Amino acid sequence: MTAVSIVLDVAFHAGRGSTVPAGDIADRLGEARRGIEPVLQALSRAGILGSTRGPKGGYRLGRAARDITLAEVVAAATGGDTAAEPAPPPPSPLQVRVMMPLWEELEAGLLEALSGRTVAELLRRAALAGLQRPTPEALNFAI
Repeated sequence: MTAVSIVLDVAFHAGRGSTVPAGDIADRLGEARRGIEPVLQALSRAGILGSTRGPKGGYRLGRAARDITLAEVVAAATGGDTAAEPAPPPPSPLQVRVMMPLWEELEAGLLEALSGRTVAELLRRAALAGLQRPTPEALNFAI
């Protein structure tokens, strides 16, 4: 969910041609910058986010919000492995035969639901919730 929150934050706060600094993202999410750096790097490697270095650097969407599914975001952040960490060996037959298949079934349903949702949909939900995006910078056509 951190990865989805990061991508939504970037989509919501990046203006035309601008980027969102990692520190600002971390502050809004209530996370340490060091904690979200690996997720930002994974999202950048997957092409979901683009990054710019330097004093005015930061992150922007790598593609249009309508073209980024939430399942892609989760896959990029987990390296395709949806399990957060290796599970310890189950201590009982009930866990092996009942609980593990249940969690696998629920996880498959969640990934299927995330495949049908995009970052653009999250932006629409934000607008419906009354959240206003920062005013994009005016385009300057002076030569």
